[in-house]
Parts: sequence; C-alpha cells; structure tokens
Amino acid sequence: MVKTKTIKKLLIANRGEIAIRIARSASAMGIESYMIKTSKEPDAHYLKYADHLIDFSEGDDEIPDFLDMEKIIEHALKYQIDAIHPGYGFLAENPLFAHRCEDEGILFIGPSPDAIYKMGNKTIARQLARKAEVPLLEGSKGTLRSASHALSLAEKIGYPVILKAAAGGGGRGMRIVNGPEEMERNFNTASAEAEKAFNDPSMFMEQYVRNPRHIEFQILGDTHGNIIHLGERECSIQRKHQKLIEEAPSVALDEKLREQMAAEAIKIAASVKYYSAGTVEFLLDDLGNFYFMEMNTRIQVEHPVTEMITGVDLIEWQIRIARGETLTLKQKDIQLKGWAIECRINAEDPQGHFSPSLGTVKKIRFPEGEGIRIESGVVDGSVVTPYYDSMLAKLISYGEDRTKAIDKMLEVLNETQLMGIKTLVPFHKAVMHHPEFRKGVFTTSFIQEELKQPWYAEPEEKLFAAFLATIDYQQEKMYQQSLSVDYTKGKQLSPWVINKRLK
Repeated sequence: MVKTKTIKKLLIANRGEIAIRIARSASAMGIESYMIKTSKEPDAHYLKYADHLIDFSEGDDEIPDFLDMEKIIEHALKYQIDAIHPGYGFLAENPLFAHRCEDEGILFIGPSPDAIYKMGNKTIARQLARKAEVPLLEGSKGTLRSASHALSLAEKIGYPVILKAAAGGGGRGMRIVNGPEEMERNFNTASAEAEKAFNDPSMFMEQYVRNPRHIEFQILGDTHGNIIHLGERECSIQRKHQKLIEEAPSVALDEKLREQMAAEAIKIAASVKYYSAGTVEFLLDDLGNFYFMEMNTRIQVEHPVTEMITGVDLIEWQIRIARGETLTLKQKDIQLKGWAIECRINAEDPQGHFSPSLGTVKKIRFPEGEGIRIESGVVDGSVVTPYYDSMLAKLISYGEDRTKAIDKMLEVLNETQLMGIKTLVPFHKAVMHHPEFRKGVFTTSFIQEELKQPWYAEPEEKLFAAFLATIDYQQEKMYQQSLSVDYTKGKQLSPWVINKRLK
C-alpha cells in the first residue's frame, strides 16, 4: 500500500478566478486554504474564498507579491503550511521555486523541478523530443549564438522561419521571419523582449508552418510512473499568439489521429518522468501532419473544457498526486462525452483595436443553468488595473455536440451583463456567428484573415443605440434653443424642458 503525505493547509500562490477554482477543490477535500492579500487589490473578490489570509499589503514592492518566492516560502513556514499550489503564470513554471519548496519540506502542487526546467527550456525540450522520436519541425538543435548564426541556419531550413524565446512562451520573444533582410531586426527585437520577459535572451529557430491548427493534449501522471491523457483541446482562435477561445474535443481530429497524437504526448511526458497535470502542444498542418511545439508544466487556463467532457477534476488530482497517491484512473476510463467551449473575457476593446480597458466594473451578471460554467474573480465594484492579466472571466458552455455548444455559448454571451469597461464579449459573438467557425474550418490565422469585423452587435442593440442617439440629439437641440430665448420679450421656454436637459 502506498503511503501518502498529509495536506491540511494549502497556500494558493495566485489570484483571481484560478485562486477561487483551487480553493473550491481544496474545500471539497477538507483542506484549509490560505491566500495572499496584496496592496494592489486589498479588497479583491477572490480573497472571500480563503479560509485564511496572509497579508502582503505592507512591505517592499521591489519584487511583485506573487513572484517573491522567498517571501511566500517564509510565510508558508510561519503558518505551518503543508503545500503550495501556484496555479498558472507567476511562479507556476519556475523550477527554482519548486526546488525551494522541496528544500523546506513543503509540497509543490506540480511536477518535479527537473521536469519544469527541461520542458521550460525549449531547446532542451526539442532535444528530448528528438531523442524520443516525437515529430518535430526542422530547426536549431540548440540556442542561436547570434543574428548571423540565425541567418545561416535559416538559409538551410528555408523561409519562412520563426524565432522563439528558449525560456519563454505566451507569444513573447517570438517573431516570424519571411526573408534574410528581416532576420537581424527580428532577432534583436525578439531577444531583447525575451530578456525582459524571462531574464534570458536565448533564442531558437523553427521552420514556420503557415496557417496551422493549434492542438494540445491534457496529460495526467503520478509519481509511480503512470501517465494517461484526457483528450485534446483546440486552441487555434488566437490573436498575437494569445489564446482567446478553446474547445474540446477538436473537430480536426478523428479517432486514429487522436490516438497517434496522444501517444506522442505521453511519450514526451514520460521522457521527464512527468507527474501532475500538464499539457503537450502540437501544430497540425492541413495534410494531417503534426509537430511537437512545447509542454506546459502546469494547469492551463482552458482546463475547464477538458473537465466538462471527461468529468475529471484536474485540480483535485493535482493535489492527490502531490500527496503521493496512485492514479486510479486508467486510459480506458477516460471517455470524451459531448462538446465544451471556453471564451476568455478580457478587459479589451475589440472596436478599438483590442486596446486595454481599465476602470471600475459597475455591474457584472452571468447567466446560470444547465450546460453553463462561469469562472470569474470579478464582481460589482471590482477595479481593473494594469498590474495583472486582463482576463476577467471564463465563460464555458457544454452541449451534446459542437453546434449545441456554440448555440449555448451565444446564449451565455447574450445574457452576460458587464458595464463600466469594454470587454471581448462582442468579439466572441462575432466568432460564434461566423459560418467558417461554425463549420469548424479555421486555423491560427482566423482572426487576421477571416474575421472582417472583430465584433458583433445584436440587431436590437443597434436599434436601442439609434434610439438613444435620437433622444440625445433632440434633447441637445431643445437645450440649444433654450439658450437663445430672449426672456425680456416674454418668450419663455418651459422650465421643465430646461430642467430635464440639465439633469
């Protein structure tokens, strides 16, 4: 019988909706949750879901709160915390943080520091994939020494190529190079961006596939060598390499291709003895060829769509695996049922070239019901600041098939009320209505090439806007007339009209 470790107290080293999500699973498992209160959002909604708060609002702002690993560990020891869940972003893929937790006898809810390091460094990950004979795009075997090195390699590979940050992800430190005249400028820009974002300017290069699909597989492994997959997610609707809409499963995969890709995903995970939840990402071309891109060694933003079609609580399993439990789920137990779609609601204005929208959320209401799941860390009065990610909520819909999931998502979007700031709700409506998206015919270039207008307004919204504009025009006209009245001749406009306008 496997001896497991005890987790009575869990520190959630994150904020917003993912902190709430983790706290809910912890509560269901009888685990006390601790969260970090910061000076940047001392009244944040997510704090209400914690059993205990650790106050970081007083102190030095030299290192951002959720990135200050020594401060986090210091307080974890002070409060005798058993485990830390990093969520995603921040310290979730920092091997040093995972190592520091191990050193102090604190369970890190995630994979080993070694797996995080090897998969986090894209050049090492590519070397491991090559050794495991996982399909790879042609590219550099190590980091690029200089722009001239990149130039000579690109001549051998053939243009276009893509430069990527060796230590990065999320679209930062990434540039497409279409010809030799673009190489030096793009290399220097991408390298500088990588150094700023990841404190590492190292770059590598791959052959660039035009208009692929972005497919990722959810992996779950334990510390006893068992690894399974929970199907794929389609993540091709993205802007500037940032995912905006995800769905599971993917309309592009049949059962044979799914099995092939899943086998390769498990193979690369096994190469680093992976345990916990993780995601292996691939590019899929229009001929059905797929290529390993990277592995994310954490829970993903889009994990709810996998949970919706499998019924598996990924956060719960992360915690159970960290305790040393054996994965009781077998591959045959994983059945993909129905279809799920997730829309990320960011504080951005799609009518203003996706510019950031900051300010106070005056009103926010989401629908409820069968086939609907909402994850949000925002309520009425929440302030959207520039300090954190712009995602306010995740809207998830479920249906028996893809068409029903899309229609359900349109219902959710139409019934969502969010006042005070601009969001991506109109953008998501535009995508859900688009005939090519509904047919499942799209690639990563969908937004740039297919979506002519990146927002959608319901017909009644347009009529209502026209109605309000007409009223405003009439009131302005009456007000201007009131200013020109000569009261000395007794031609007095009704004070009710003036008062109405001034109100």
